[in-house]
Amino acid sequence: MSETHRIALGLEYIGTNFNGFQRQKGTRNTIQQNIEEALSSVANHKVKTFCSGRTDSGVHAYGQVIHFDTNSLRTSESWVKGTNSNLPSQIKAIWAKETSEGFHARFSAISRHYRYLIRNSEKPSVFLNERSWWIQEHLEITKMREASRYLIGENDFNAFRNSGCQSNSSNRNITSLKIDKSEDLIILDIKANAFLLNMVRIIVGTLVDVAKEKMEPRDVKKILESKDRRRASKTAPSAGLYFIGPKYKTKEGIPTQKQTFLKLN
Repeated sequence: MSETHRIALGLEYIGTNFNGFQRQKGTRNTIQQNIEEALSSVANHKVKTFCSGRTDSGVHAYGQVIHFDTNSLRTSESWVKGTNSNLPSQIKAIWAKETSEGFHARFSAISRHYRYLIRNSEKPSVFLNERSWWIQEHLEITKMREASRYLIGENDFNAFRNSGCQSNSSNRNITSLKIDKSEDLIILDIKANAFLLNMVRIIVGTLVDVAKEKMEPRDVKKILESKDRRRASKTAPSAGLYFIGPKYKTKEGIPTQKQTFLKLN
């Protein structure tokens, strides 16, 4: 019997025209379906993948990490080039690496990083129309930042998760939440050990309401403590959300995406 190899693969994709990452019954239009078919073609056998974080319909990824097992022997370059030749233009493999059998794209991750992009301007942009949330009203960034501080740390984020979330616990640890502005772009970076269903987008929607002065920054603390989803704001559009990627322990040897994506000076 051939030796089994565990391969980690880095992906980036524009999720606008896909029904999310996870494979689904009744449609082939998912990231996972496309990547598994492409990998299976290269491996010459059916491939099953596991990802570091499932993204919803319309959400993009800059550094998604998946892993799969294979009996086929290929170079890292062959995995990347061969897979890309079988993928649509909106999905691309960016690196491949053989890893230990103990590595798991999801369970080995110690944290995850999301970025949300808001275009705060009077006029729309054809280039950012499906890559950001366009808001015309003036946003008070200072108040957004003040409100965001109440979310840092380990808390019960039940008020900031979709009712369809299947996680057994709503406790999560947000280690960083930064809000920057460059001309008409507002960029929210949020890092945590893990996230609940729609958690980032509900947080963004709530912070935007603070920035519109529909509520006070301290109201975010009350919403968090209420653990009541009805108290938080509407879910922000998926178009502005990017999965920057997971973080692993150094011993795993997983490549880290250079943080050049929408990098601010």
